[in-house]
Amino acid sequence: MSDPMRDRIALVTGASRGFGAAAAEELAAQGYHIVALARTVGALEELDDRIQAAGGSTTLVPLDICDEEGLKRLCLSIHERWGKLDLWLHSAIFAGPLSPAGHVPLSDWDKTLAVNIRATQRLITMVDPLLKAGKGAAILPVDDKAGMKFFASYGAAKAAQKAIWDSWAAESVNTGPKVLTIAPKAMPTALRARFHPGEDRDALTPCRDEAARLLAEF
Repeated sequence: MSDPMRDRIALVTGASRGFGAAAAEELAAQGYHIVALARTVGALEELDDRIQAAGGSTTLVPLDICDEEGLKRLCLSIHERWGKLDLWLHSAIFAGPLSPAGHVPLSDWDKTLAVNIRATQRLITMVDPLLKAGKGAAILPVDDKAGMKFFASYGAAKAAQKAIWDSWAAESVNTGPKVLTIAPKAMPTALRARFHPGEDRDALTPCRDEAARLLAEF
């Protein structure tokens, strides 16, 4: 007899570290089987070790989120194995070095757009039917840096990403899936350390505590 909790499937994109990893662990503790996607194999394996030690289960997907054919294969595999998704947490992000608006390297602009905007839209296209099949939900952590000094590329990309997400949410009100945004408190992530060097990290909210707070209802 199947365990209905273990039948719940959560895709976490950007699962190797920071809030994504903490969210994957929290969802696993809630009984979800975690499909964990990130580029860094070692970090994914460490996540798997922690989740298994706590009694959970994972499927590891070492994949660049800009690899559209790889994403298609992943979503096809999810469909063939489970026929649905119950939850998608999209925590994958690229942030280039902080720079004045007129001095952002074109390579950083290109990668920012590819990871934060194009990959988000392509994933929505692929994941939407899986979430509808599972009557599931999609969650995007938001971080508003628009208009702040030196955040031109990151702030613009996150604003555009949220605009795409909000449109999907409005379009899905009557049909599903449930599309949500969450706003985590400041956490001691590697990304924040780059944005705020020298900050007192002890004053920040641990990633796992914030994941537990924000994901308590799922």
